[in-house]
Amino acid sequence: MQIEVLKSKIHRVKVTGADLNYIGSITIDIALMEAANMIEGEKVTIVNINNGERFETYIIPGPKDSGEITLNGPAARRVQKDDVIIIISYALMDFEAAKEFKPWVIFPNEENNSLK
Repeated sequence: MQIEVLKSKIHRVKVTGADLNYIGSITIDIALMEAANMIEGEKVTIVNINNGERFETYIIPGPKDSGEITLNGPAARRVQKDDVIIIISYALMDFEAAKEFKPWVIFPNEENNSLK
């Protein structure tokens, strides 16, 4: 049996921009992506702490150590600059393996620098 479990989480990161005129996705500082073991194109769930919105999109990498967190395309309507969000990814795995699995969870500081 396979189940879906938390794989990675960037907990409480600040939105630095919202670009409605882009094709879609979320731009994430590649340093944050690496710290959270996330990759380009990975599906993520975005939870906006400020307004309760929850939606899905995919990742594109942003400049390393820039602190960039930009929602692009239609997702830009669900956030405002300086909103605080949680970025979550999940993985399918065998039930027994999932019991032992430990997800990557990072807690960035106020400048969106990665802290584990």
